Amino acid sequence: MKIAFKKLYVYWTIGIFVFYLGLNFLLSGFYDTLKLIIVYANTVNWFKLGTSITLTLLIGFLIAVNSVYFYIRYKERKDCRRAGIVAGSGAIGGLVVGICPLCIAGLLPLIFGFLGISFTFASLPFQGIEVQVLVLILLGISLSMLINKNKFK
Repeated sequence: MKIAFKKLYVYWTIGIFVFYLGLNFLLSGFYDTLKLIIVYANTVNWFKLGTSITLTLLIGFLIAVNSVYFYIRYKERKDCRRAGIVAGSGAIGGLVVGICPLCIAGLLPLIFGFLGISFTFASLPFQGIEVQVLVLILLGISLSMLINKNKFK
């Protein structure tokens, strides 16, 4: 894990982290939600919102570290296809959920909306936080596949 935080790679890690969060912020429409959070502050479930934002930050961090490790393994000519597929699934899953799966559109509800299908993560038992946890697990598996060179071949 120390490799991703060496001098050159730390800039890439930070850049990918900021890019991912910015993309997630724009795709999910969280900029509109921020205004509503301020207006309806006393009706917001702050625990769920805080948990969701924390999970989004962790997802962004893991995507950044996975991306740097994937590049390092690719540069070393190591076979990292499986880990790349898992990391890609995690990255797409993170964009699907958005920043706050309960209060904003996210990518999947937006796509379903274009197809005329109504979908919201609010209908899930934990209002979409379980999807974020699943994405974190996928990204953790991918990172362990990239770090452990001999495992998961």
